[in-house]
Amino acid sequence: MTIGPIPFLRRRLASLFLALGALTQPVTDAVAGPEVSAPTAARRAEILKMVRQDCGSCHGMTMKGGLGPALTPAAVQSKPADSLTATILHGRPGTAMPPWQDFLSADEAAWIVQQLQQGLPDGR
Repeated sequence: MTIGPIPFLRRRLASLFLALGALTQPVTDAVAGPEVSAPTAARRAEILKMVRQDCGSCHGMTMKGGLGPALTPAAVQSKPADSLTATILHGRPGTAMPPWQDFLSADEAAWIVQQLQQGLPDGR
């Protein structure tokens, strides 16, 4: 028996609706989320360079938007940190947002979200 595309599409749509629901839920204190263990100073510098160069190539070098949406504190503070972390790690299928899980741990992705919500540090 061959399984057609319908069950696959139903699963994909269910995942999409769950993700969209998480993005639209009100958040009262997105910045003061769970404590995230910060990477070492050397790794922080690497990650910040990656965010500025790789993420900046789509989200704008000043994170004010481009091909991708703005990643300024004002733009991301009201978004659930766990949803933003999942987006960094797994990307957004059907969009230009790639997954970064091969390059970042879950803690590192959560640290990036925390930094974006507070405003990126200088990184030097």
